[in-house]
Amino acid sequence: MLLLNIDYIPGKKIEALGVVKGSVVQSKNFGKDFMAGMKTLVGGEIESYTDMLKQARQIATKRMVDEAEEMGADAVVNLRYTSSSVMQGAAEVTAYGTAVRILGEDAG
Repeated sequence: MLLLNIDYIPGKKIEALGVVKGSVVQSKNFGKDFMAGMKTLVGGEIESYTDMLKQARQIATKRMVDEAEEMGADAVVNLRYTSSSVMQGAAEVTAYGTAVRILGEDAG
């Protein structure tokens, strides 16, 4: 599955199939959340949250790709990610874009 954050595929004609999305709400366990809170006292990267969000993006992307494949898509264009805090220590990550079918070479 080709994933692009632009709204076209260079040199290709495409047919838009519709919007696809995947989302996940991810949280850390209490112990890691407590340690992350301690890290805020001294500053720096909170690696456990960085890892959590990376994993959440991967899950959301896979769910979006699965939805696109069900539609018969070859690619997802205009790929975007959003995230929001759902509660203390939990975040929702959503991947979304437009599922497209590649029709062939662009004549232009």
